[in-house]
Amino acid sequence: MSHQSEAQLENNLIKQLLGLGYTSVRIRDGDALVSNLKSQLELFNQTSFSTKEFDAVLNHLAKGNVFEKAKTLRDRFQLTKEDGTSFYVRFFNSETTTENLYQVTNQISLEGSYKNRFDVTLLINGLPLVQIELKRSGTEIKEAFNQINRYQKHSFWSNHGLFQFVQLFVISNSVDTKYLANNKLQSVKQTFFWADANNKNITELIEFAAAFLNPNHLGKIIAHYIVINETHKVMMILRPYQYFATEAIIHQVKHSSDNAYIWHTTGSGKTLTSFKASQIVMDLPEVHKVVFVVDRKDLDFQTMNEFNAFKKDSVDVTDNTQSLVKQLTDNTKLVLTTIQKLNSAVSDRFKNSLEALRHQKIIFIFDECHRSQFGETHERITKFFDKSQLIGFTGTPIFAENASKNEFGKRTTKDLFGNCLHKYVITDAIKDQNVLRFGIEYIGKYKNKSNTFIDIEVEEIDKQEVLDSPKRIEKIVDYIIAYHDQKTFSKQYSALLTVSSIDNAIQYYDFFQQKKEAGEHDLRIATIFTYGANEDSDEAQDFLPGDYDFDVAAEPKTSYKSSHSRDKLESYIGHYNKMYKGSFTTKDPKLFESYFKDISRRLKEREKENFNDATDRLDIVIVVNMMLTGFDAKKVNTLYVDKNLKQHGLIQAFSRTNRILGEQKSQGNILSFRNLKKATDDAITLFSNKDAIDVVTIPDYEKIAEKFAEALKALREITPTYQSVNDLKDEEAQALFVQAFRKLMRNMNVLQSYTDFDWEDLEIEQQEFEDYKGKYLDLYEKVKQDTQVQKTSILDDIDFELELIHRDKIGVAYILKLLAQLKGANTSEAKAQRKAILDLLGGDIKLRSKRELIQKFIDENMPHIKDDDAIEEEFEKFWQEQKVLALGKLCEEEHLDKAQFKALIDAYIYSGREPIKDEVFQCLDNRPSILQARVIGDRIIAKMKEFVELFEKGMVA
Repeated sequence: MSHQSEAQLENNLIKQLLGLGYTSVRIRDGDALVSNLKSQLELFNQTSFSTKEFDAVLNHLAKGNVFEKAKTLRDRFQLTKEDGTSFYVRFFNSETTTENLYQVTNQISLEGSYKNRFDVTLLINGLPLVQIELKRSGTEIKEAFNQINRYQKHSFWSNHGLFQFVQLFVISNSVDTKYLANNKLQSVKQTFFWADANNKNITELIEFAAAFLNPNHLGKIIAHYIVINETHKVMMILRPYQYFATEAIIHQVKHSSDNAYIWHTTGSGKTLTSFKASQIVMDLPEVHKVVFVVDRKDLDFQTMNEFNAFKKDSVDVTDNTQSLVKQLTDNTKLVLTTIQKLNSAVSDRFKNSLEALRHQKIIFIFDECHRSQFGETHERITKFFDKSQLIGFTGTPIFAENASKNEFGKRTTKDLFGNCLHKYVITDAIKDQNVLRFGIEYIGKYKNKSNTFIDIEVEEIDKQEVLDSPKRIEKIVDYIIAYHDQKTFSKQYSALLTVSSIDNAIQYYDFFQQKKEAGEHDLRIATIFTYGANEDSDEAQDFLPGDYDFDVAAEPKTSYKSSHSRDKLESYIGHYNKMYKGSFTTKDPKLFESYFKDISRRLKEREKENFNDATDRLDIVIVVNMMLTGFDAKKVNTLYVDKNLKQHGLIQAFSRTNRILGEQKSQGNILSFRNLKKATDDAITLFSNKDAIDVVTIPDYEKIAEKFAEALKALREITPTYQSVNDLKDEEAQALFVQAFRKLMRNMNVLQSYTDFDWEDLEIEQQEFEDYKGKYLDLYEKVKQDTQVQKTSILDDIDFELELIHRDKIGVAYILKLLAQLKGANTSEAKAQRKAILDLLGGDIKLRSKRELIQKFIDENMPHIKDDDAIEEEFEKFWQEQKVLALGKLCEEEHLDKAQFKALIDAYIYSGREPIKDEVFQCLDNRPSILQARVIGDRIIAKMKEFVELFEKGMVA
């Protein structure tokens, strides 16, 4: 197939859209956009607006950011007409979407910081709600994504901010087409292919337009399947499998009274699907109430927060059974509770209060129904509510092969919930890049501190006394200490260590603590367990027992072991309190619950922009069963396993590591100190198919090394040496180099996650790789500079994936150590050492900006320092002087009050919150005009960020 130009793609798409029912309209600039909006809103609202009235509408539409405009779109505006009457202006009809007016136009030009021209725009009632960006076939689709990000920054805010009403973006190169919600902090990882009900992706632009962009479907998507997330102030759009599952549930409730379940793999966003299904189902006239049921307190709390994030106050969480009974009998349409409290509510004590509900149609939605009680509780609930309908969600269903036997026999998910309405298994999610594959290493020999090995093959370890032996556990601790940095990108990610018993958890923690006190590592370790039972559990469960009562915090009633484990846990919590200035304890149920939540928070919130890694980071949490299911944290990328796992427990535990987060996190790391190879293969086969093992797990080290060799060969065809980068003729040639080296870095990122990694295995030396990286970063700096002088470049839309450029141990302390060595070297050694230091700085993204100043310190200050021990003090003095000079220069260039601007910088460093432009303008001698304000504000904030990046970030030794 020959490559179509962007113009051909555009024209063909517009013709197709006209055939689907869109009206063509010619809009070339912002004025025409406003004029068309007036006529369309008048037609849609069946009225006319005077100039003054329409100005009021425009002023209303101009308020707020993208998130707030999404709510404005779905609301009405009370307009006072010139005759004094009130008129409610509608902008979008969510109830009957076919009554909206659909138009298509192309090549609208808007001028903000820069002049941008957009490809194809879909207008609904005159508002631009869908923006389509096209690239010729053969071009990486990521470039269209980056172009959208640029448009948002440069021009969407101009002309009354009408383009900030865009709800969806579509990006396509003809053969690959994806959609995404309009969010500021979006990632290419939040772009999705559309698919059919059987999860077959629809990638071609023509097929995508027919299935997704036809007015009937698009109207429904905007009306019902975009979720306004109140916590993060962003829009979220459902992925195709979430859409089809929700539609299937709606159909089941409308047309049947049978129970059913949804099988969507762990990590695929079941909470969002279940919320959207609950929200739509509760508004159906035949439904009296929707009850969302979870089976543990921690998920009750987590799910409540997530539901309320999607719609504020949508869930009034039940603190006790009495509160639940009240909600079941009042006008609350959506109730969130635990299965344990629901069981109490239908017990003899409360039966009379609920009698009126017995014959009402109540929809019970069970979160993670594979963990729901498959026995008496389930029977009691279904018998009491005789018109109830049960919908289950699970990532790992119970089949005959993995069912546990109880007094009711072996009960499967199908036995309890009936037919499966929609499937989306782990292979589907990996294919769509919605979850990551697993990189599994089975560790059979354990390295000790002197780099010798204890020769114990995993296959031969089958005796409990060997598994529990302190000698073996200590060797594993040494192994984890040796490789944790490598697995977690120098502690940028966290890990879980799951062990077989509480006694083993205690042994592991004690060894880590002893070695920390001996100065052998600086890892931050925590543990949490319940100190009653002490047994090897084959299945991963995640619970805090007692369900709000926290029996674990009661005085020990039984054995010495229970007392001993509680005392140990109390001392470990003491270490935690010291690390993080907490006051948690096992002696108070609420404080013990808060301890669990604080551990969860430290793992979950690491992904947030304002999370302080230096003070709040938690590296490893040791668990027996807790946190292995239902717990999601994108910044967890590693699971150390020293326990037997199988079937759904194994998949659930492994899946703690495989949430998508940027390019750096390329897989979930599993380091197994047990021989789980067969159990892993069996579990993957059970929950997908027998051919799925190669899809779910990443290849062996040797295979990745082969891929690296192929990428290296392709790079050298473009630039045989790193010096060749200087000779590239134009930006197109430079773009080819960037893409080739980026592919090499991606493979290197995976390679370095293996404990077997060795530069000796590769056909490039480490120094040459670093030299190529320096040239790559030079091009990145060039693009940054071009942007600052308002010069457009084809490299603008290329993602340099800077998160792949990381260093294990480089920081200011490391550089100062090298400077001390430089001071003591002879002339020839000093010359080589100086080059090595500058090369090191040039290849590290965090320290690169500091290279020029450090070079100045080496050349101008180092010759005058006589005492090596004074280098650190002299460097600090030099750095502060340079910082004062740079701040003075910045303030002089931009006419800023130095004291006020420094206060603004200090506030930014402390909070991580970018200042708003009004705060910047308060530091100026004269406030700029409205026309200049945006450009000047953006420029000053950009300079402020560069100042902080240069003088503050990475400067903590």
